[in-house]
Amino acid sequence: MLILGIDPGSLHTGYGAVRKDGPSLVVVEAGTISPPARASSPERLLHLSRGIVEVAERLRPETAVLETPFYGLNVRSLIVLAQARGALVAALAGCGIEIREFTPAEVKSAVTGNGRAGKGDVARMVRLLLSFQEDCSEDATDALAVAVCCAQRLRMDRISALHGRAKQP
Repeated sequence: MLILGIDPGSLHTGYGAVRKDGPSLVVVEAGTISPPARASSPERLLHLSRGIVEVAERLRPETAVLETPFYGLNVRSLIVLAQARGALVAALAGCGIEIREFTPAEVKSAVTGNGRAGKGDVARMVRLLLSFQEDCSEDATDALAVAVCCAQRLRMDRISALHGRAKQP
């Protein structure tokens, strides 16, 4: 299964694709979509939308996963982030890709075991868990963390489903 993790942002949107093959995870690709610095807000959203469609069409993920917004942001930042997320989600939905979301604490907990871990701890664990040593942006590393979280959650959901069936008469 190919999982596309996305770290939305209006200036830089990170993406990271991992292939889940049984218990192992392998990085397929990681990168950043960055609209031109002087682009207007609508132009930025269009750039993000087109960029994620290009990534999705090239990689053909079964599912895409994003972090839910962090509510500690100021109102203006939250609005800009919500617009970027909306453009990305709409583009992915238009590609027919299943979309999942996890909270920042869920992602941090899945990757580090600590829902309050710092960005540096998350980045180190992503590199360790994925045996990934390539140099990439913080946004791409965060996107890989979201993909790892999704892969682990899918595994736990499968185990729970199997356990639930075993209990039935």
